[in-house]
Amino acid sequence: MSVNLKGRSFLTLMDFTQEEIRYLLDLSKDLKAKRKAGVSDENLRGKSLLLLFEKTSTRTRCSFEVAGGLEGASVVFLDKDSSQFGKKESLEDSAKVFGRFFDGIEYRGFDQSVVEDLAKYSGVPVFNGLTDIDHPTQILADIMTIEEHIPNKPLKDIKVVFCGDTRNNMSYAWMYGCAKMGMTFVAHGPQELAPHQDVLDRARAVAAESGASIIFSSDDADLAGADVIYTDIWASMGEEDQIPERVKLLTPYKVTTELLEKTGNPNVLFMHCLPSFHDFETKMAKSQKELGYDIREVTDEVFRSRNSVVFDEAENRMHTIRAVLVAMM
Repeated sequence: MSVNLKGRSFLTLMDFTQEEIRYLLDLSKDLKAKRKAGVSDENLRGKSLLLLFEKTSTRTRCSFEVAGGLEGASVVFLDKDSSQFGKKESLEDSAKVFGRFFDGIEYRGFDQSVVEDLAKYSGVPVFNGLTDIDHPTQILADIMTIEEHIPNKPLKDIKVVFCGDTRNNMSYAWMYGCAKMGMTFVAHGPQELAPHQDVLDRARAVAAESGASIIFSSDDADLAGADVIYTDIWASMGEEDQIPERVKLLTPYKVTTELLEKTGNPNVLFMHCLPSFHDFETKMAKSQKELGYDIREVTDEVFRSRNSVVFDEAENRMHTIRAVLVAMM
């Protein structure tokens, strides 16, 4: 099958076929190999890319800036304090201006409707760097990492278990990615933080066609046979008021050595989108510990173990984003 994604936006994996996602994964691997060999085709020479950030980031910003630079594009960064986007100028007006200046726009923020409206009004490809309900560039990098570390097992036989707050954007993004690629996904967490039913229904509708399984469970028995244990932080900055309740609900789902052992797979991968609270070396973890709350979603023992591939994931963000930019810009 010939795949042509030129001019498309990357808002959610739900917009793409399994064949198109496979194309992006294969292109990512090719570009990674070329970089390690010191080869760059500079496919985006003469192109310009806007990075529009309403929510701060480390990996997403670095990945887009490096990826664009490697391909010869000029990259401009705007955050919420350095533009009039949404303040003195409407989203529609800003998008139309951005579309006159730039060949592509990356957005990282909150509401999914913002990234959709940017694509609607700008007339150029728009790339979702994270919203409250999705994180498609992260999932692309995560699937690439799984294939690198479990090369002899097809994706349709891979089981991913997400532990913790299964209503968050990473859990939802994983549902969409697994549904598209025919994988098994288990959202493992408390009933109080279960995925919204409409999200489950949407993912399961796609899963019915791909052969995927999308499961919500609070039972440790569903950890058995996992190839990947995934988690995310329990409370982001600005959610400090929710920490006491989150710690109470989510501590039973903390990723520990004992939890990994329940998979029955000594080679199970531990994955995390980062940043992670795995020790008390951050201001937030320290301050919450002083208040009596252990907000670590994973133990340091697991985070630093041979099962952990979190920094391979982080690197692969850049390679997969580079593939998205090349394919669509």
